[in-house]
Amino acid sequence: MMLSINPDNPQQRYIDQVVECLRRDGVIAYPTDTIYGVGCDIFNKKGIKKIYQLKRRDAKKPFSFICSDLSEISKYAHVSNMAFKIMKRHLPGPYTFVLDASRVVPDLMMTKQRTVGIRMPDNAITLEIVRQLGHPLVTTSANISGDETYQDPSLIHDDWGNHLDMVVDGGLLYGDPSTVISLRNDQIEVLRQGCGPTDWIHQL
Repeated sequence: MMLSINPDNPQQRYIDQVVECLRRDGVIAYPTDTIYGVGCDIFNKKGIKKIYQLKRRDAKKPFSFICSDLSEISKYAHVSNMAFKIMKRHLPGPYTFVLDASRVVPDLMMTKQRTVGIRMPDNAITLEIVRQLGHPLVTTSANISGDETYQDPSLIHDDWGNHLDMVVDGGLLYGDPSTVISLRNDQIEVLRQGCGPTDWIHQL
């Protein structure tokens, strides 16, 4: 199923349909502020395993997840004062911040070091989906690991439609992946340079 949603003013009835799909353990493709992602509720173990198979991804590499606001991030990760200030300044935005996980996070979503990658994309559709769902949304790029990412949701539907419960069409996206930054132990480390600028780090 493909569902087109207004990226600037998401229609509530369509958001409700997406949330209902996720609550029924659905796996969806959806827009972010960078590229299209694939995900499910972080407590949907079958969905997470399905995404690993779909992407042909090493199961030892956990996915990141999307939170709707800073208070939700604080529920799923240990956030220091410094980390909070940085995230408050740069989120929503094209960043994935790596933090130490809280006990609430399922084991499937954590690294061996018990860290998590958390996103809060500047995308009205996806943030509203996560708010309404009440749980974070698994996020990983809509592609087979190592391949090019999709820019056109209709192509995701054509190629992956049989494996997904819904494709949320938020328009064409031409971004690069998010910039990944570790904030563990109040040490700032850029793990992957993506579309989020990092020049601000040197100004701290």
